[in-house]
Amino acid sequence: MSDLRDLYQEVVLDHSKAPRNFHAIENASGDAQGFNPLCGDQVHVWVALEGDTVKDVSFTGNGCAISKASASMMTQAVKGRSKAETEALFTAFHRLVTGAGDDPELLGKLAVFAGVSEFPVRVKCASLAWHTLKAALEGAKAPVSTE
Repeated sequence: MSDLRDLYQEVVLDHSKAPRNFHAIENASGDAQGFNPLCGDQVHVWVALEGDTVKDVSFTGNGCAISKASASMMTQAVKGRSKAETEALFTAFHRLVTGAGDDPELLGKLAVFAGVSEFPVRVKCASLAWHTLKAALEGAKAPVSTE
């Protein structure tokens, strides 16, 4: 268990200090904004679709290390996936961080977030970008809130 915690800390620090896909996408197919009032995390997610496939995805925002790392890893995980695959990944990730189960085969590197379920207040930090991506894919106009 200690090895998993060490890996979690290493991955979170790496992605929070040097987030991947941290920029806006011009001419995106959809975008959405999300906010976690509990800790002040803010995220803006852009998605560019090519047919039913996530061709590109990016984010900007301010937040805690968990929020930023989760958003960064999310962008890497969903690029090239269909909308249905992205939805399945969202569901598996949400189940993982809430302690309701997980699908290690589907989650891959995202499995490092399993420990978040031990800290319920951090679940919203880890899942904010995911809920915001879902809103962007659905064309939702209202900002996403974790409350």
